Amino acid sequence: MQAKWRAQLDALPSNPESIPAFFFGHGSPMLAFPENTRAVFGGPTMFQWAGPRGPLAAFLKDFGPTLLKKYNPKAIVVFSAHWETYGERLVTDYGDENPLLMDYYGFQPELYELKFKSRGDSTLAARIVELYTKAGQKARTTPKLEPRGEDGRGYPGPGLDHGVFVPFRLMFGEQFGVPVVQVSIDGSLSPQKNWAVGEVVSQLRREGILVLAGGLTAHNLRDIASFAPQSAKPIHLEFNEAIHKAVGITDPEQRRQAMLGLVSHPGFRASQPREDHFVPLYVAAGAGADEGAVRVISDIYGAPTFAFGSPASLGLN
Repeated sequence: MQAKWRAQLDALPSNPESIPAFFFGHGSPMLAFPENTRAVFGGPTMFQWAGPRGPLAAFLKDFGPTLLKKYNPKAIVVFSAHWETYGERLVTDYGDENPLLMDYYGFQPELYELKFKSRGDSTLAARIVELYTKAGQKARTTPKLEPRGEDGRGYPGPGLDHGVFVPFRLMFGEQFGVPVVQVSIDGSLSPQKNWAVGEVVSQLRREGILVLAGGLTAHNLRDIASFAPQSAKPIHLEFNEAIHKAVGITDPEQRRQAMLGLVSHPGFRASQPREDHFVPLYVAAGAGADEGAVRVISDIYGAPTFAFGSPASLGLN
C-alpha cells in the first residue's frame, strides 16, 4: 500500500503555477495517540487501521512533505468537516499564532497537550472574504478572541479544529512556517452548495495557495466496524467503490453529476449518518473543477486522497 501511494505522490507534477486542490482523509484524534496506547476506543481493528501506526498516519507523513516539495505554497487554505457555518463563510484571522480548539472529549490527558504552532495571514483572509463577497456569498473574518460558535458541537473558544491540527502535525511537524487560514464549510451540508464554496477559492491555486479539504468517506460512529475494511459490511465497501468510480470519470460534467449522486447511493447513510465528513469532498472538487483532471493519490479505505484540477499532465489514474 505504501509503495503505491508513494508512486502516486512522486507522479504529481511539480507545478506551483496551478496547484491541485486536495481532498484528504483527516482521520481522528486517534492519530495523535501515543504509539504505546492500548486500543481502548473502537477496538483493535479500528485502532490498527486509523491509529498512530496505521496506514493513514503513515500516508500523512508522506503526503505533507510532498506538498511542500512539489508546490512550495505561499499559504494553505483548509476546510474541515468540523467547522460548519450557516448563511456565511467564516475565515480565520488569527494573527501570529493560530490557537487550537480541542474539540473532543473523553481522551487521555496527552490529547489536550498537543502542539501545532502555525500563524495566520490577514491579507489572505481578507482576500478570501473578498472572493466570497464577489461571488454573492456572505463572508467575514473571525479574530482570535471570537469563539467559533455553533460549529464545534458546543465546544467553546476559537482555533483550528482537530480535523486540521491532528493531521497537520503528522504532515508538517509541530512547528510550521507556512501560514494557515481555515474557512468554514456550508452548514446546509448540501453537496451543491459546498461545491460552490470550493469554486470560489479555485483561483487561489494559481496564486501559489494550496487548498485542502479534510473529511472521511467512512464516518459512522454508531457502527465502529465500518471504519476499517477488514470489518466493514459489504454495503460500506460498495459505497467506497462507488466513490472511486465517480471520481474516476474522465468527462468533468459527467464526473460532477456522478459525484453529486453519491448521496443517493444505498451505502451513503450506512457510511455517513450525517453529511459533515463527506461534503469536504465537494469543496475540493469545486476548487479544482475548472481544470478537470483528477488523480487518486491514495485509496486508503475511508480516508482516500484525491487531487482535483491540474494541467493535463496530471492525468487520471
